[in-house]
Amino acid sequence: MQRLPEYLKRPIIDTEKTKKVRHILREKHLNTVCEGARCPNKNECYQHNTATFLIMGNICTRNCKYCNISTAKPEPLDLDEPKHIAEAIHELGLDYAVITSVTRDDIVDGGAEHFAKCIKETRKLSPNIKIEILTPDFRSNKRDKFNEESLKTIINAKPDVFNHNIETVRAVYKDARPLGDYDLSLSVLKYIKENSDIPTKSGLMIGLGETTEQILETFGDLRQIGCDILTVGQYIQPSRKHLEVSKYYKLEEYEFLREKAKEYGFKKYQIGPLVRSSYHAKTITT
Repeated sequence: MQRLPEYLKRPIIDTEKTKKVRHILREKHLNTVCEGARCPNKNECYQHNTATFLIMGNICTRNCKYCNISTAKPEPLDLDEPKHIAEAIHELGLDYAVITSVTRDDIVDGGAEHFAKCIKETRKLSPNIKIEILTPDFRSNKRDKFNEESLKTIINAKPDVFNHNIETVRAVYKDARPLGDYDLSLSVLKYIKENSDIPTKSGLMIGLGETTEQILETFGDLRQIGCDILTVGQYIQPSRKHLEVSKYYKLEEYEFLREKAKEYGFKKYQIGPLVRSSYHAKTITT
């Protein structure tokens, strides 16, 4: 594993605030992508009294080669989870929450109804909250198609922001996301944009072997289907069994990509070494 550049290293933060967040998560038996994906910003977010909630368990049915979340046969859905999510968000006093999930190809609707229940229960306790959801692709039994009923369920639940990550450039998909589909992810974002007024958001990691031209092609593909908000951050290898980092981008290269995001017409964007899908989500979407 390559040595991390200094600008990718984060200090350990352990305060009463971070302990409070961990306590609430344990008490409610909740998962977070902060822990599951070994996010480098975890302690910073906990320090600000927030976390990205990971619903439908901590086992994924996909096998993406960059992700630290376990792949195996998942457990049945916890029917009390939507209520516990709502309680945790209320106790943390959040006015903006991000809810994401593992991919559940074993469930007919991919977990869309479970997302909807989480949104509904959260708004019961926190009626003024804004909710961003970061979803899987809700793939149907046809590998290259999404389940339209699942996306209708999501739209009817009225999240304030719909986020679905493109994850990486088209050329890297086969190696990085063997069970994913670049065009399917674009079609999910396009469907939400064409059938609702919900802002759409997507993000990608860089450092997996892509070229600058391919990154910009992805920017263009996302703008072509009307994606409003963009996030771009450095891929960091979680362990030796994951894909190796092909390149650590320099700070000036991120500045170049920010300029390009503006040129491509993204309404809002966050691009930097430690940027992740939900990092400072409230700041760039409100």
